[in-house]
This record gives sequence, structure tokens and C-alpha cells, in this order.
Amino acid sequence: MSEDTKTFQIQSAALSDRGLNERRPLNEDAYLHDRERSIFAVADGVGGAEAGEVASQTAIEVLDEAFRHQTDGADVEDLMELAIQRANASIHQMAQEHAKFSMMATTIVALHLKGNVATFGHVGDSRLYRLTPDGQLHRETEDHSIVEEEVRAGRMTPEQAANHPSKNVISRALGAEQGVEVDMKTMEVEDGTEFLLCTDGITRHVSDNELRQLMVVSNNLDELCDELKRRCYERGAEDNLTVIAVRVGDQLKSDERLAEMEPTITPETQPVYAAAQSGNGSTADTTFLPASRIAFPGPTSVEPPPVVREPREPRQPLNVADPYHDKAGSSGVGRVVGVLLVLALLGAAFYAGARFKERIPFLATKTTQPVVTTAPVNTAPPEEPFVQFERARRRVDQDPRAWLANDIGKELLASGVQSPLDSPNAEFLYLYGRANLLTGNTDEAGKAFDAAIAKANLNPTPANATIKKEATLGLAMITVRTQKDRWKVLNHYEELTKPPANSNAP
Repeated sequence: MSEDTKTFQIQSAALSDRGLNERRPLNEDAYLHDRERSIFAVADGVGGAEAGEVASQTAIEVLDEAFRHQTDGADVEDLMELAIQRANASIHQMAQEHAKFSMMATTIVALHLKGNVATFGHVGDSRLYRLTPDGQLHRETEDHSIVEEEVRAGRMTPEQAANHPSKNVISRALGAEQGVEVDMKTMEVEDGTEFLLCTDGITRHVSDNELRQLMVVSNNLDELCDELKRRCYERGAEDNLTVIAVRVGDQLKSDERLAEMEPTITPETQPVYAAAQSGNGSTADTTFLPASRIAFPGPTSVEPPPVVREPREPRQPLNVADPYHDKAGSSGVGRVVGVLLVLALLGAAFYAGARFKERIPFLATKTTQPVVTTAPVNTAPPEEPFVQFERARRRVDQDPRAWLANDIGKELLASGVQSPLDSPNAEFLYLYGRANLLTGNTDEAGKAFDAAIAKANLNPTPANATIKKEATLGLAMITVRTQKDRWKVLNHYEELTKPPANSNAP
């Protein structure tokens, strides 16, 4: 990756709509459209009504908060991945603590631009497309869905996947499990490149080839978003739909882009290049309708066809002569001669050992020098600082109250300070903040995270850079926790002010 990044102007447009499905009265999609910081994301909530909306909005808030505290020179890919993982942890925790959120989850796809460097992060079946200046469309994300994974593995055709009963099951989502794997990618882009982020409310009605055609001929990004909405409405708009269009650099007009393309190829027939190919080298069908809506597949999903193994070649006999039946028929004589020869060699060795016993140090009857034993040398390499940090953080997560009771005194004694917040150790301050956050003391946690960031800034090492990112995400988690507490207060207030069912008051 080139260190010299060019500076490009960023143009963008966004649109989100509930759609026409009466069973979805709320828009469970959420999006982040921040042209100033060049961070864009869409999230598609799963779980129905309020739960899906909470999950998608939480993911967007955590990502937004992480990039609000971004500093110059930060590793954007690491920051984005950590933010998405923290969003997953927050959503999963809320789902565990509240029954009405128990089945909520969300997809997410995020894009960050810095000069000519683009960074993508992705979980679920929301997609990111890249249109090159010469009009080639690339899908940069692979749907995390049950049926499309079967298509990529070659066990199902795209036609079978489009009509399979499990086509609405996604195999990976934020909040579905305690941990999540985030697909990340960083690449350099050309002047005139366009990106499109969208939920499956768009892609279930607009094929990739049609999407490419619209991107090629549309000079105005707002008009592109409006046209996508119009076509979805024309075809039923079965789901919430959200789209963000982003252009990097100078605008390339549609007639110029079409002129650069081969004259025998039209936007309707030009193939779409997928982000990756399956093991057999085939690409997914561009008209394939992705899965969505269900993030918790049951114990049985898609049964792959039985594996047919190729028949084995018959084993060939080893080319070794039978030791008991040689061609001359004299095996008995050979065995006797062999035994006598072995006995003779053993006898000679025993005589030689007895004869020269005093000359062999380890056979001497008396030890003239004391035997010195040394402890084995530990040749294992020292642990990386990151590994040590992860180990300490896991210890906090296992029992934060025990950590607060035992480790604060050690740090105060070692640093010679009176208060934990006065510690000069950025790692300790982060762990102290994390332990307080896990035990519900958000005020103290916020102070500790702020102090950890300040100490990390004073000593900008790679280890402190990691601590700074973690403390930044800790502040984002406090925002999420505070928002959740506000929900509790509002719900409690509604219960208190609700009139009794048998009240006769006017």
C-alpha cells in the first residue's frame, strides 16, 4: 500500500425508507452518512419491530462514536474492526439482559475513505459495491447467508438457492453470538471510483447488472438513490431499504464512462465481478436474491448432498522377498548362520566393554568429579505486549469485582499514588475503567478511560496505541449503556403513569 495518499473530493448521498410491507411498520435499518470524516455505514436490524431497530441503531452509534475519537495516524482498519466487535458485544449483552431484545441482531457494512485508500468492514448480507472509472462493477462483500455459502462451496446452484426455504437465514450477524468474525479489506482506489452501500431491501428487487447500469448512467447521486427507491416500490418494496452512494474524486459523466467501455458491450450484458470466487473458480450468479431476516438458524439448515468418493486403486504388493521361503529352499541354513553371527558380535562387544571399562568415564566405578546439574534454559520467546494485554483484559472480564478488590492495591503500592485515577500506567487505567464499566459504575469508568487516553498520548508506543483505541471504544460503550438506562427510566415512568385498568376516572 502506498504511503503517499492523494487527496480526493468526496461526494455522497443517502436514502432510507420503510418500504411497503405492512408487517414492518418501523424502519429497522440505520445508517451513518458522515462526509466530513469520510465514514459511511448501513445496518439492517433483525428481530422484529423494536428489537431490530435497537440493534441496527446501536451498531451505528458505536461505529460513529469510535470514529469521532479517531486521531491522525490511527490504523483505520483496526479501529473499524474493533468498533464492529464492540458493537456486537453491546448488542449481545442487551439481548441477554432484556427478554424483548432476546432475538435481536443486525447486519452492518462500513466504508471509510482517506485519500485514495478505502477500508471496508462487513458482517451479514448488506452489501458494498465498487464501480471503477471504466464502468466495471465489483461486489466487495460476500453475503454471510446459509444458502450463498452453499453456492460458494459448490453444493448448490444459484437457482436452487433462490428458491430454497432457508434463503432468509443469515449465518453471521452482530449480536447473534458473544463473538463475531468481521470481514475486513483495505485497497487503493482510482479517481472517479464510486461506491454503493445498501441493505437487502435494495438487492432483493434490483439485480447487480441493473444496479451497474443505473450507476453508470447516473451523474447525480441523489437521483441514483431516488431511482433505486422508485424501482423497489414498483416491485413491491417488501423490506426496509437503505442506500448510500459515494463518489471519490472528480465526477465522470455517464457518456464519458460509456465511451471508455467496449462498444460491443452494453450495461445490461456486462458481467458483474464478485469480490471472491468459490473453490472451483466459479462466481455467484449476479441475479441471486440474498437471504435476510433470520439470524438464529435452527439445528438443521441446509443438508449438503452426500459425498461420493472416488474408488480407490487396488493396493499393489510390496516388492519384498519372503524371508522364510527363498528360491533356493535353504532358509533354515540361512537363519542358523545369521543367529551365530549375531551372538559372536554381542560377545565381542561385551569383552571390549569389560576390557576398557576404566577408560570409559560413564562406566567408571568411582566418580572423581561431582556431577553438576543445571536447570533447563527457557528458550521460549517472551510474550508479545498485545498477548499480555489480552490476558489481563480477560482476567478483568472473568471477575471484575475480584480484580477491583485485588489489583488496585498492587498498583497503588507500585506507583506510589493515592488514587487509581492518578496511576501513570495507561494499561492499568484502561483495565480499571473496564472493570468499573462491567460492574455498573459508568462515571468512574469514563474518568478512567479519559485518563488512559491522556497517558497513552504522552507515550505513543504501539502498545499504547492499542490501549487508546480500546479506551475510545470503552467511552462508546458508556454511551450505549447510558442510552439503555434512559430506556429503562422511560419504561418505568410509563408504567407508573399508566392508569389502572379498572379506573373510573374520566
